[in-house]
Amino acid sequence: MNRTLPSSAPASLQANSELGGPQGPQGPQAPQAPNKEVLLRCKGVTKTYRKDGSAVEVLKGVNLTMQAGETIAILGSSGAGKSTLLHVLGTLEPPTAGEILYFGQDVAKLSSEKISLFRNREIGFIFQFHYLLQEFSALENVLMPALIAGEDRPKYEERARQLLEDVGLGHRLTHRPAELSGGEQQRVALARALVMNPRLVLADEPTGNLDSANAQKVKDLFLRLSENRGITIALVTHDEEIAHGFGRHIMMKDGIITDDTGAR
Repeated sequence: MNRTLPSSAPASLQANSELGGPQGPQGPQAPQAPNKEVLLRCKGVTKTYRKDGSAVEVLKGVNLTMQAGETIAILGSSGAGKSTLLHVLGTLEPPTAGEILYFGQDVAKLSSEKISLFRNREIGFIFQFHYLLQEFSALENVLMPALIAGEDRPKYEERARQLLEDVGLGHRLTHRPAELSGGEQQRVALARALVMNPRLVLADEPTGNLDSANAQKVKDLFLRLSENRGITIALVTHDEEIAHGFGRHIMMKDGIITDDTGAR
């Protein structure tokens, strides 16, 4: 039976509205969803790992809704489940139980190949370590997701150049990671996360390895890019100073959300 999706749902879900069928191309200037539209909804999400024959429950029934254009800081002590939640929301790992719906569709029911295509096009990731490829230039690193997706190189190369300009690295296009500072490397990683024009960016402690000045620059970039492009950003951090300025703060403890302030 066909599943009707909103007209603003991304092409990667429109093409799979019956949990099948080929994925259509998405150009680099795809329109963003309206600000008040529900982008993601998770219901009763749990995540359990097996360790030494025992079950370790890391997420314990998380319920969460994200709207397009929100900036969300996820806080909590180590072991609260913040990073695991980000990985599950980003389809890097499946939930043990519960649903994660993008525009009303349970992406986990897609094939692994289609989940990978969806993830590459619709979700940008940034981690504490930048994971840049050392043998490639800043421009080539930013371009990499588009090359993996088989997209038209000249079109996306122009977008990659513009993104590096946007993060203040237009003069560093040909530099390799070893020739960049830590703050510059993380800004390249941010540009890479945006090259496919995702609806959602998930950032796991992206300022954890930076000094306070560079951490502030990266935070300001997140907020400015979200405002200018309508992207939903969910950022995990231990630093309340980094969380300051984000429109919504989610507190986690022992695998559950204990507080959610600023939700629309």
